[in-house]
Amino acid sequence: MPIYSYVCKDCGEKFDLLIGMTSRKTELKCVKCNSKNIERTLGAFSVGGSGSKSNSSGSSCPTGTCPTCF
Repeated sequence: MPIYSYVCKDCGEKFDLLIGMTSRKTELKCVKCNSKNIERTLGAFSVGGSGSKSNSSGSSCPTGTCPTCF
């Protein structure tokens, strides 16, 4: 199930919701003020890997130019 980030246009609260397959039937509303005036936003995410952090071979960034390569 995907996690979506939302912001309430009434109170400004930023929150995440886990949305299941029945989301069409679920009423989405602000977790703080219960307003239905919410907007889905882009959420931050991270991709983890195993092993040491390096820009050598074996890294998930083949060019070594990603900001996550150290």
